[in-house]
Amino acid sequence: MKGKKLFKFVLSVLLTAAFCLNLTGCGSDSSKKENSLYVYSWGDYIDPKVLDMFEKETGIHVILDEFDTNENMYPRVYEGAVHYDIICPSDYMIQKMIANNLLQPLDFEKIPNAKKNIDAKFFEQSKEFDPENKYSVPYCWGTVGIMYDSTVVDEPVDSWNILWNEKYKDKILMQDSARDSLMIPLKLMGRSMNETDQKYLEQARDMLIKQKPLVQAYVIDEAKDKLISGESTMGVIFSGEALMISLANPKMKFSVPKEGTNFWIDSWVITKDAENVDNAHKFINFMCRPDIALINFDFLGYSTPIEALKDMEENEEIRNSPIAFPDPEVYKNQETYKYLGNEMDKIYNRLWMQVKVD
Repeated sequence: MKGKKLFKFVLSVLLTAAFCLNLTGCGSDSSKKENSLYVYSWGDYIDPKVLDMFEKETGIHVILDEFDTNENMYPRVYEGAVHYDIICPSDYMIQKMIANNLLQPLDFEKIPNAKKNIDAKFFEQSKEFDPENKYSVPYCWGTVGIMYDSTVVDEPVDSWNILWNEKYKDKILMQDSARDSLMIPLKLMGRSMNETDQKYLEQARDMLIKQKPLVQAYVIDEAKDKLISGESTMGVIFSGEALMISLANPKMKFSVPKEGTNFWIDSWVITKDAENVDNAHKFINFMCRPDIALINFDFLGYSTPIEALKDMEENEEIRNSPIAFPDPEVYKNQETYKYLGNEMDKIYNRLWMQVKVD
């Protein structure tokens, strides 16, 4: 879910375009199509050596494009600018893609590792956006919380309210994302992060506008570097990035606020117009292997739903990390984002733009 590398996204688009031109239209060479797989995923979300291993084991060549937000990914898929076989969107975006007939049901007979290795609770949680578990296989999961410098912040960091504390003016980072930012004041009001009542959404916008003078920056990828270096004192961050920050700078701590937060799941899906469906199933099955999940976990820092992973992790500091392997109570009764319809998408985006330009 998560802020990824925009420059890599742009580069991948250019490379894909060049690749397509070289083939005189993507997928026009049947021999290349048969041994290829077009993957669209978050930036830096797969260890490159995993792709090398997959190609070596299967003979299938992976062409990887990367995106930095669900919202940037969706129009490319919807408009058919490039025909991808497999994508890794987040929960609510999967729900949107199902609603708009952009995905095809998976053949779980071809993905035996999914049900064998993935903890059943993640399939249960996935029913929030894929009610029959027909279209998606969980890949990474986590939450959103506050990362803070424990040597500077001397009060408890157990509430989203601290992001409005004037003591930390110009030292606070917020996510440059409509849903992730509006979620915070909505939770402070005791509302759902899937709120549809415009009255409460406007109140959430107003709270963010009031907070704006305290905010150092609205960021995606830059948050990690700013927090590690100490340029920022606290920031709204995804749990996978929080793990990497804490390992790089032990004085940085992570907190899940008591008002609640987003429990997110990013999952593999196969597009409706995929041309390499069998290869896509092979790739998902490969990614569900515990040894592959461990390689990706050590590369990413994001938790995976593979049940055996913790016991396989050799790094004791990571194995004992409450960020990487939190107490289940932390995630009890947390919400997952839901697709609220095109009109609500427009309302959320409009309110967020009003925050940024006010």
